[in-house]
Amino acid sequence: MAFTLHPRLAAGGFDFGSSHGCRILLKNNAIFPWFILVPEVEEGIEDLHQLDDACYAEVTKAIRFFSQFVSAHFKPEKLNVACIGNQVRQMHIHIVGRSSGDPAWPGVVWSFDGKEAYADEAVAEIRHALASYSGSVA
Repeated sequence: MAFTLHPRLAAGGFDFGSSHGCRILLKNNAIFPWFILVPEVEEGIEDLHQLDDACYAEVTKAIRFFSQFVSAHFKPEKLNVACIGNQVRQMHIHIVGRSSGDPAWPGVVWSFDGKEAYADEAVAEIRHALASYSGSVA
């Protein structure tokens, strides 16, 4: 089975490679610390409960690791984690750091129209921070 990233997901962020069986994307919106994890599974698997036990365990490790990274690096007040997929059916999990000062607070980020592209230097800094991060789940 060859994994193919949905074009809409690919176009919306920076590819940070793979971890725990997931393609890792940093959403290109510097307003929110926002990662998208895309499990590298066969087409047609859209929801977490459809994963076999081993894959589910790997995906939840990735969710925990990236949740810990976002919490430690960006220091949000709240972390939102969701596997929605109403518009893009390929399974993907959003990990979004939220704070009362962000412009969408307390509403949802999914329908917020504001966008601010990352500067190349900021993306490089986040890549470096992630590579240096030694959270409790590796």
